[in-house]
Amino acid sequence: MGREGQFGELDEQTRDRWLGYGKWGRDYYPNLVGFYVEEVRRDYCRMRLPYRPILEQPAGVVHGGAIASLIDSVVVPAIGSAYDASVGFATIDLHVQYLAGLREEDAVAEGWIVQRGRSIVFCEAEVVGATSGTRLARGQLTYKVTHPKS
Repeated sequence: MGREGQFGELDEQTRDRWLGYGKWGRDYYPNLVGFYVEEVRRDYCRMRLPYRPILEQPAGVVHGGAIASLIDSVVVPAIGSAYDASVGFATIDLHVQYLAGLREEDAVAEGWIVQRGRSIVFCEAEVVGATSGTRLARGQLTYKVTHPKS
């Protein structure tokens, strides 16, 4: 953790837009799971998943789907940091490697851009236990970018 220093700062308006991720006028999936942005920069985001018992599966660890969702979500502000609100983007590929189980602590993810093209963005993410620092999972993602038609 701690990659934020490798990425440039954002202008205040863009930073505020992405720090507001999950704070919409209605509830969406990220609100249900409980994600919130801690830091956002150009091509980078750090996001937290607060621990709640309801996220556990019967074996007593947080469900892998919640971790995969965190990986998929943490790159959204990183991708969006380079575009205005008119540009859309969506996951076209997500690969997750689970390295350890998460028990009774928050998960913190960092997501960053590896390479941008005009219509494709390649990303990576890593998740650790907020208290233990245990590496929990990592992911590689590909997103499709849709620019407005002129």
